[in-house]
Amino acid sequence: MYRKQQLSILKKNPKVFFENIRIGMGGRFVLDKDLKKVSIGKSVEFRNYTCVLVMKDAYLEIGDRFFMNNFCSINCLEHISIGENTLFGENVRLYDHNHAYETSPAFKVHPSKFTTAPIKIGSNCWLGSNVTVLKGVTIGDNCIIGAGCTIYKDIPANTRVVNKQDLVFNSL
Repeated sequence: MYRKQQLSILKKNPKVFFENIRIGMGGRFVLDKDLKKVSIGKSVEFRNYTCVLVMKDAYLEIGDRFFMNNFCSINCLEHISIGENTLFGENVRLYDHNHAYETSPAFKVHPSKFTTAPIKIGSNCWLGSNVTVLKGVTIGDNCIIGAGCTIYKDIPANTRVVNKQDLVFNSL
């Protein structure tokens, strides 16, 4: 019943285009009525407890054969593009925005003002579990982003990124 309700949300918006998608349990689409466009390719799968948020004037495009694992979220306030044959491990997060803030005369974070910049993820990419991609980033085609990485700058095509951990041994 819940999956049918989510498909209905997609079907009712005239600016949403998709075919042959699978939505797992607890998947949620939050779509502003004034979004620019949502385009979801063929044979796309959203696993369990995923969330896709597309706000006013925002554009989300997802290529064919995209796979989004459990507990992932896409938070689109401007533009996010994901290429075909790309897959996300569990708990991947995309944010094409940050909260606006001031540092002078006093420090203040604005809870409902944002700065935005597009995210582009190429085709044939794999983002491992717990990867976070921040605004303004382009990830080229054929990239592997290792588990736990925070991506805050562009990654060229055919690149593997790992979160290197230095081991520290303390004597007792």
